Amino acid sequence: MDVIMPQLGETVTEGVVAKWYKKVGDTVKADETLFDVETDKVNTEIPSPVAGVIAEIVVGEGATVKVGARLAVIRESGAPKSAAPAVGSAASAAAIVPPAAPAPLRAATAPLRAHAADRLSPVVRRLVAEHGLNSAAITGTGRDGRITREDVTEFIARRGADAAPAVAPVTTAAPAPAAAGQVMPFSSVRKRVAENMAKSWHASPHVLQVVEADFHRVESARRLHGADWKRREGFALTYLPFIVRAVSIALGKFPKLNASLQGDGLALHRRINIGIAVDLNFDGLLVPVLKDVPAKSLPQIAKEINDLAQRARAGKLRPDEMTEGTYTITNNGAFGTVITAPIINQPQVAILSADGIRKKPVVIEGADGDAIAIRPVGVLAQSFDHRAVDGSYSAAFLAEVKNAIETRNWEQALSA
Repeated sequence: MDVIMPQLGETVTEGVVAKWYKKVGDTVKADETLFDVETDKVNTEIPSPVAGVIAEIVVGEGATVKVGARLAVIRESGAPKSAAPAVGSAASAAAIVPPAAPAPLRAATAPLRAHAADRLSPVVRRLVAEHGLNSAAITGTGRDGRITREDVTEFIARRGADAAPAVAPVTTAAPAPAAAGQVMPFSSVRKRVAENMAKSWHASPHVLQVVEADFHRVESARRLHGADWKRREGFALTYLPFIVRAVSIALGKFPKLNASLQGDGLALHRRINIGIAVDLNFDGLLVPVLKDVPAKSLPQIAKEINDLAQRARAGKLRPDEMTEGTYTITNNGAFGTVITAPIINQPQVAILSADGIRKKPVVIEGADGDAIAIRPVGVLAQSFDHRAVDGSYSAAFLAEVKNAIETRNWEQALSA
């Protein structure tokens, strides 16, 4: 069976084979980690699609290849044995785009290092090097005992706490400051992010529209159920699941924003699959996709968002969890942002930013006149592609999202 470069996002066209965990002649189990792929969207472990023996490795570590390119051949259990050509054979050379500084291909006879501390993803390897850590001292919680980004940051936090107990432990590893005049070259991940963002900005005429929404009903539901939720589920109930539900309701009524451009027309998508932008410790973004949102209850949405985010940061997303997105939400509210103008995630036609929610004085209209109340108010900012829709359509969509947030019975929705 051929092993091919998987599609790890709609706009991803190529990836770097960062590391092989097997060599020619090794046996592999179905779903056992076979190799690492690094793209502009994700650094992730790719499992073996079948059980068998590695008959051929076509592409070596460090090579950049197109999505769908043949990377290796697995002789499935029970299949007849055939000769395996050498790594990087001439037949496969046309599919390989050599990197700027190509790493030597690992020979088929090279021994596989078995210790988990030696099997580091590019992101983890960079963190370990930046902080001068000994990877053998870090306990891995990933697949087969591999060290994840969270393992490294937790190790750094514990080390800091032991050295200086009076100071709060660091939970996020901030990038090291550059010396004056120093030029910090882009990593391959950052370079491809930059390329894709520039392409999207130049391809789509972006328009930004903003509304404020009163989150009073959402906050009431969180206040009533939040403590029990965290005790039962093990994570906090944030505003994001409520926003995702409201957006899914509005997309059902405004399908031209749940679409992608196709030639001279607009392809409307039957399914509503919402991508959630996940920050990878300031080292890039990942957009796992929550599929068929209207069919899910609010508690299901909250659980799936948390699960996708946790596995995104641990590099444990499956390739299919990065595809088929029809609309994207980015959430910077935890940092207290006021308004963010996000760049559209191609080939989609719109993206929503959920910014900080703050208590503000709000005029409440009633039968007995107006009154002023203190309410949690948040900003929802949508960038849309003006080729797909006009401002009135986008504004009506935002009004529908706002109405859902402000008027739905969220306490009842949480009990569903």
